[in-house]
Amino acid sequence: MSNSGRPLSPHLSVYRWPITMTLSILHRATGVGMSVGLIILAAWLVQAAAGPEQYQYFRATMASPFGKILLVGWTFAFFLHFCNGIRHLVWDTGRGFEMRQVNASAWTVVFLSVVFTAGFWVTKL
Repeated sequence: MSNSGRPLSPHLSVYRWPITMTLSILHRATGVGMSVGLIILAAWLVQAAAGPEQYQYFRATMASPFGKILLVGWTFAFFLHFCNGIRHLVWDTGRGFEMRQVNASAWTVVFLSVVFTAGFWVTKL
């Protein structure tokens, strides 16, 4: 049996990642990211209870460029997870399972997540 010219198994470069697969992975990743964010939230509360000096150190850390990137990332994670959760609630009613609707709702989730994140940070400034 000669298999010349054929791959032995499918590889990532053979397939195009559909938006639905990407959104599924992002939904799981944002859930994990928000769990890490809860640890930071707990640290914020501990620092606030520890006194003004510790709290100012925490504020300075989160005001740094790295801290702001983390905060924007957690905000995006929240909105993406939230919007995708609403999408799943709609699916629970038995609607939106046609491929065209699935793709449209996936792109809507990504678009709204970006818009809500940008809107949140623009109003915060």
